[in-house]
Amino acid sequence: MEYIWITLGIILCLVAVAGSILPLLPGPPIAFIGLLIQQLRDPNPFSTRFLWIWAAITVASLILDYLIPIWGTKRFGGTKYGAWGCTLGFVLAFWMGPVGVIVGPFLGAFVGEMIGGQSTDRSFKSAVGSFVGFLLGSFMKIVICLFMLYYVIKSI
Repeated sequence: MEYIWITLGIILCLVAVAGSILPLLPGPPIAFIGLLIQQLRDPNPFSTRFLWIWAAITVASLILDYLIPIWGTKRFGGTKYGAWGCTLGFVLAFWMGPVGVIVGPFLGAFVGEMIGGQSTDRSFKSAVGSFVGFLLGSFMKIVICLFMLYYVIKSI
């Protein structure tokens, strides 16, 4: 039975890495479930404190995944209009699948800046910032999932 839990944990962590790239799959929560499943083994490979720390990291990654594109928009010279546009673009385009989650914040930041009276060049720069933020958020999730995969494998 132990091999089933090990295999399932590794598969979940690998799916989580893919989910960090594909915007509709929540990567870190899936990897965290892979860690939790390891607790069904005898003896338990992880301490309660270890699991609480990874639970906090997982929740923080979910929050940062929404905030980093907004930060990227502001970092590249965007105004509050671009930040709001980025957020609304994400929410509205979320239902359009993976492409919508990538394009939505970009277009939202661009349109938001245009509504705010910015030039096309400045609006485009702000939109690029939202895309850079998306890439940084994806990288963060991949790293977190790879660390959890490492701990699952190390627990064998």
